[in-house]
Amino acid sequence: MSQEKNAFRDEAIEAISDMAQHLPLDCELLVVACCPGKKEFDLVLPSPESNLNNALDALRRNGLSIDGDNAYKRDLLDVVVGALALGAQNTNPPPAGHWGQRFWDIGREERANSEALLKALESLTQIAGECKQIASNYSGTIDGIFEHGGDDHEDPSCAIFHRLYYAMFDARAAIKKASI
Repeated sequence: MSQEKNAFRDEAIEAISDMAQHLPLDCELLVVACCPGKKEFDLVLPSPESNLNNALDALRRNGLSIDGDNAYKRDLLDVVVGALALGAQNTNPPPAGHWGQRFWDIGREERANSEALLKALESLTQIAGECKQIASNYSGTIDGIFEHGGDDHEDPSCAIFHRLYYAMFDARAAIKKASI
C-alpha cells in the first residue's frame, strides 16, 4: 500500500470512530473511498458492527440501481447464464449449497421439458403423417385439393389431408431445429 493510501486509511479509521459516537445506537457506519479506474486506491472501511448488505440496501434506497452498467452485475449475470446453460447440458453442477444451484436446476428442468415436448411432437408428427397418408389414399394430389378449396374442400378426407400436409412442414422444421 502506498504511503498516501496508508495516511488516508489512518485518518479515515480515526474519523469513523469520531462519527460513530454521534450516531444513534442502531446505526451502522461504513466509509467508502474510490478512485474510478484505480482499484489500488479503493478503500472500504466498515465499522465492526456494520453489515455490508445493509449498506447496499441504503445505497439502493438512494438511487443505486441494477439498471446501470457495472462489472459486478455483468459478472453476476454471466454466472447465472452459465449456470442455466450448464444445467441444460447436465454438466458441471455448482458445489453443494451454492446459490447458483437454483439456476442450474432451472436449466436442467427446461432441457427436460424441451426433450419431453420434442418427443411428444415427434410422436404426434408420426401419427399425423400416418393420418395424412390415409387421407391421401382417398383424396388425390395436394395440387388438386388446393385447386378445389383446400381446407374448405367438400370432401372431409381431402380437407384433412390438406391441413395435415401443411402442418407437417412446420412440425418437421421445429423438430429439425430442436434436434440440432
